[in-house]
Formats: sequence, C-alpha cells, structure tokens
Amino acid sequence: MSHPSDGVRLGRIGYLNVLPIYHPLESGQVPHGCTLVSGPPSYLNALMADGGLDISSNSSIEYGRRPGNYLLVPDLAIGSKGPVQSVLLLCRRPLERLEGSTILVSAQTHTSAVLLRLLLRDYVRVKAEFATGDATAALAAGERPEAILAIGDEALTLRRHGDYPVHLDLGEAWREWTGLPFIFGVWVVRRTAYEARPEAITAACAALLRGKALGREQMERIVALTAARTPLSVAELRSYYAGLSYDLGAEERRGLALFYDRLVDAGLLPEAPRLEFLDLAAAQPAYLK
Repeated sequence: MSHPSDGVRLGRIGYLNVLPIYHPLESGQVPHGCTLVSGPPSYLNALMADGGLDISSNSSIEYGRRPGNYLLVPDLAIGSKGPVQSVLLLCRRPLERLEGSTILVSAQTHTSAVLLRLLLRDYVRVKAEFATGDATAALAAGERPEAILAIGDEALTLRRHGDYPVHLDLGEAWREWTGLPFIFGVWVVRRTAYEARPEAITAACAALLRGKALGREQMERIVALTAARTPLSVAELRSYYAGLSYDLGAEERRGLALFYDRLVDAGLLPEAPRLEFLDLAAAQPAYLK
C-alpha cells in the first residue's frame, strides 16, 4: 500500500538516544514510506549538505552553518536539561590540569566538538589542542590519551573506563553555565526537497512527530529493547532516557539561539542563523490529525 511519503530519504542517527523517535516507525506502528538511512551525526551531516537526504536528524552546528539549505521540523530535537550522559569529556587528570594537553575527539561528532571548545574557553578556562580519532580503537591498542571527547553509545561504555576518573558532562556543564537546555541535534528538511514534494515531506515529518508521541508512551518497552543490546542496566537506561529531551519549545529554542550567539562570539560561526521552521499545519493539516 502506498504512502504519501514514499521515496523520502530520511536520516536516522545510529545511536540509542533516538530510539524513542524511530522505534514506532521501524516497528510498523507508524506507517511511512520513507527510506531510512542510518549513521553517525557526521555522516548524516555530510549527506544532507550534499543533497543525499531529504529529512534528517542532524547536528545543531550543521543547521547553524547552512541555514539557507534547511527548515527545522517543529518541536523535534535531541537535547538535555542537565546531564546528558552520552556526551562526555573523559580525563585522566583534573580539568584545570588540561592546559596544553591534546584531547582526542570522536570523528563522529560536530556539535559536541564545538561545544567543548566553547566550554574549555569560557567555562573551564583552559587551552588545549584537539586531535580527531577513534577513542575505542586507540584504547584497545593500548594508547591512553590525556582526555577523550566521546559521544553516543561509545560514551555510555567508556564512562566506566578506570583510566579516566574525571568526567565533564557537556550537557550538565552547559546548563550550569547558562541555565538553559542544550540542543545537540535537530531534525531538518532540505528546502529544495520540500519545494519539490511538499506533500511527501510533510507526511514524513508528521510520521516523525507521531513516532515521538508514541515513543514517550512506550519508554519501558524502549528501555527493555535497549537493555538487550547494551551492557547498561535497566536502571541506568531509565536514568539515561529521563535526562534526554526531544522537544524544541521556547526554552530549548533560547538555548539553541544562545549556543549560536556564543559560537559567533568565539569566532566559530560567522553569524547566528534565524530559526526557521516548516509550517506543517499550514502545509497539510490532515497529516497531523
């Protein structure tokens, strides 16, 4: 049976944190005709920038760098209002002693890397160097970098590593610094894709929002599914998912706008973008019922 969103190319971050959004779609609870493409944030960012996807969960910095390419999906994001637990700076020594050290940064991240630069510059107030690499592979090879920025499922595993007793949770640090939530990722639509197939794009976005609503109702099922695939306990997973926010309401938008403003202040972004949203209700209200 055909669906209005048939053929829409939909990006899915390959981490546990988006399971509450995508499980209802992937399990057939929310019908959709999208082609799902999974990968780390850096991969999806590149695909979206090159026109290889129509809609995707992308790093916040990708929207900030190319706002003219995209429209934001309303009220859909991945962020935290405190500890995020899966975006961690793992250190062998206290943060204040990182001056001059080299931090190994996951190649899979874009937003967390620039957030770390901001936090070290203006919150921790130390100067460090950055090298891109694979932390898990480096540790398995016997290397012990002074500090590691790990994200996603890797961070949930490496936070237990005995050689890295000092942790900086970037979501918690941002909240302490600004008092606002931090938005690590947003869902964006390529403007050209919407112009070409507005009905299909609208239907796909509506499916994502229905997925979010159902996912919230099924968190115990999602915790159980996750527990079968990770070394984390059910209690740890409940804590992890409880710390995540999938909303992009007024407070979250303020946090996102402040992030862009501070990137501009630090010379890491030429100008702060306007937050422009796809108007789903005006485009196709029937899909939102």
